[in-house]
Amino acid sequence: MKKLYLDNAATTPIDKEVIDLITSSMHDVFGNPSSTHQYGRKAKSLVENARKNIAKYLNCSANEIIFTSGGSEADNLILFNAIGNLGVKRIISSKIEHHAVIHTIEAIQKKYHIKVDFVDLDENGVVDYQNLEDLLKSSDQKTLVSLMLVNNEIGNILDLQIVSDLCLKYNALFHSDTVQGIAHTTIDLQKTPIDFFAASAHKFHGPKGVGFAFFKKGTGVQPLLIGGEQERGARAGTENIHSIIGMEKAMEIAYQNYDKDEAYISQLKQIFIDKLQRNFNGIKFNGTSSQLDISAFHILNVRFSKEIPMLLFNLDLKGIAVSGGSACQSGSNKGSHVLNSILNENDAQKTSVRFSFSKYNTKEEIDIVIDVLKKFL
Repeated sequence: MKKLYLDNAATTPIDKEVIDLITSSMHDVFGNPSSTHQYGRKAKSLVENARKNIAKYLNCSANEIIFTSGGSEADNLILFNAIGNLGVKRIISSKIEHHAVIHTIEAIQKKYHIKVDFVDLDENGVVDYQNLEDLLKSSDQKTLVSLMLVNNEIGNILDLQIVSDLCLKYNALFHSDTVQGIAHTTIDLQKTPIDFFAASAHKFHGPKGVGFAFFKKGTGVQPLLIGGEQERGARAGTENIHSIIGMEKAMEIAYQNYDKDEAYISQLKQIFIDKLQRNFNGIKFNGTSSQLDISAFHILNVRFSKEIPMLLFNLDLKGIAVSGGSACQSGSNKGSHVLNSILNENDAQKTSVRFSFSKYNTKEEIDIVIDVLKKFL
């Protein structure tokens, strides 16, 4: 049985070049980057070179990049710093953010008793930018806006420029969870002045357990993890050298091949949309995921015309890996908080499946998925 992986929004297979680089570095580099001898200096040099190169792809300064264990830690570091270190008294967010943001905001609200407002969304989960402006001008309290670049379930892309401009206009800070957006959109931090964002390597064919936070120069960072002066005092703990240079390599590959990969994956997505519509009556698409010009090119969230019990399980038995929502909530029996926020009760009860693609998927795989789906619909 051929196995098909169509859950790339959950995680991606690691590029062979990345694996080879990590493997060789494990043989050749074992020093602690904080050590002053030659073994430590070699390790430190690799970490700082990775920091510099990652910053280059984002058009920012290397000292604005803080390495973390991934996107969730980066989001926590940013959000807790906004409140505890930068004096933020109010957060504006949305109800369809990743749980790394939603649950962190809930914890902050409980601990610090700050005000939290949620921006209005339309029926596709698109941010109402006029409502965002209304919220921003409704209070003089120091405010942080936290809105994700690419929604990990429905693929909606935030207009970073509009939000950045509004935050500048009303003197608010802007944080974006860009975990699903790195390598699936382009970001130029000199043109779009975001204050903070989070990234994770395993979403763009890098290793798991490593990511970074971007802190705009001058904002200051107080660590969540205490115990050492690593990461310029922003994060205690010996740096994950091999994964950091693996992340750098994955980012290099992603941006060097961005145009080619975007065109190829977009084509796969459009072919899949066309085949679904031709073969199944009543197919709908959640969010803006079927509109290639305003959604992430790798995510398609499909809503079938009825509830199909055990569909994900049966697809898995046929060797097809997909998701009903975020992998982080796969054990939940409450359904997707994203879909529950934007769908009416009737549509929310229908079976929705997130298919997410990568450069390793093929047109032949799409044909196989269509044939398998015919057996259950």
